Amino acid sequence: MPQADRRLADDRIADDRLIVALDVPNALAGLELAERLGDRVSFYKIGLGMLTGGGLSLANELKQEHGKRIFLDMKLFDIGATVEAAVRGLAQFDLDFLTVHGDPNVVRAAKEGAGGKDLKILAVTILTSLDRADLDAALIRPGDVPDIVTERAARAFASGADGIICSPQEAARIRALPEANGKLIVTPGVRPHGSDLGDQKRIATPAQAIAAGADHVVVGRPVWAATDPAAAAGAILAELASPQARHPNR
Repeated sequence: MPQADRRLADDRIADDRLIVALDVPNALAGLELAERLGDRVSFYKIGLGMLTGGGLSLANELKQEHGKRIFLDMKLFDIGATVEAAVRGLAQFDLDFLTVHGDPNVVRAAKEGAGGKDLKILAVTILTSLDRADLDAALIRPGDVPDIVTERAARAFASGADGIICSPQEAARIRALPEANGKLIVTPGVRPHGSDLGDQKRIATPAQAIAAGADHVVVGRPVWAATDPAAAAGAILAELASPQARHPNR
């Protein structure tokens, strides 16, 4: 039976297109959640909020002892030498994805720091919690948000980024860029039907994000805040295996 058909029949089979964000207080809570999710989830995101709660230790334990893939969401932004040094230090942990802000000089420094290791550098375009009013308040140049996101993505790719972070609403435009060929698109701001939006403003469902060209969707609160996180993850896996999640050009 093909893998997609097996997933349709059994939502316990992991699909690494789903990245679950461990936005919980500390490493102990993160490990407990990962154990509840079991084999359903093979890829986890550990963000800045977890850093002082043992986030790097959790990343190593999940990677080395449980065989999980790890997305370290640090959104690094500093002068080139500092970014390069930080990435060089993180690259030794054999993780999978690392985020930096999408400014070309930051991306170039991060790639230099990665030093040819398998760590994928993902460039943040515009945070999915921001809209045009937020950009105005931050004195970001005028223009439609999708246009700015697409331009930042193209510049990040040209600077060596292995992929980008964008909202599902911009995924199709970025996937259509010639520079996006062979690159990763990872979309936070993903909410299953009926979920609380939380602090997200530019959202879509998991199936919509994948159909638009995303390689991975990041889902946090709808899983970790659920009464039954395993069932919540299983419902997302079933949606990812549905015909609605098939990209027409793949």
